[in-house]
Amino acid sequence: MGKLRIVSHSSESFKDRKHAGRLLVTYLKDLGGKDTVVLGIPRGGIVIANEISRILNSELDIVLSRKIGAPDNPELAIGSIGEDGKLFLNEDLSFRVGADKDYIAEEKALQLREIENRIGLFRHCKAKITLKGKTVIVTDDGVATGATMQAALWAAGKENPKKLISAIPVGAEESVRFLANYADEVIVLRVPLDLGAIGQFYKNFTQIQDEEVLEILKESAK
Repeated sequence: MGKLRIVSHSSESFKDRKHAGRLLVTYLKDLGGKDTVVLGIPRGGIVIANEISRILNSELDIVLSRKIGAPDNPELAIGSIGEDGKLFLNEDLSFRVGADKDYIAEEKALQLREIENRIGLFRHCKAKITLKGKTVIVTDDGVATGATMQAALWAAGKENPKKLISAIPVGAEESVRFLANYADEVIVLRVPLDLGAIGQFYKNFTQIQDEEVLEILKESAK
């Protein structure tokens, strides 16, 4: 199990995603440089990742993994698939929830199609960065169930990074403790007693459009 660092149990709102990114950097400042890759989960996570990578002078990329959900509970991740098509499967959990080979094959194909759609949308402006031997920071604008972040950590971990870190502005305590099983370190700025919706912890939580993600990727590719 990795290290879990909960900075506070405050319910104070962030100004916006950029503000959250700047606050996270305070706890990541020793990880800067070109041997570090900051991965944002589209769409909101890429804004936070961009702010972190800019201050750390590190590489920026997106993570296009998709979770494989349980048959009767789509929010429960039993595995994930990365954009290389490789499947990570928690076999014990899959067995317990009754996910047989046919179900897993069907879900893999479904999620792979979604990944391919996103590759076609995002990868033409910036090629995927290799994570092997790198310090990898994965971020999003918040964690509720943790399934999406879990899938991203599984996918990134299969590329054998030197160190894998999940950096989160706000999250549910049970979820972030669970995520510590899949990263070397999980850093969470705020773990309120009552999480509710992630958006309530941002004064400005406007929806991020694909065009904004593309603009960020194009700028980082320069």
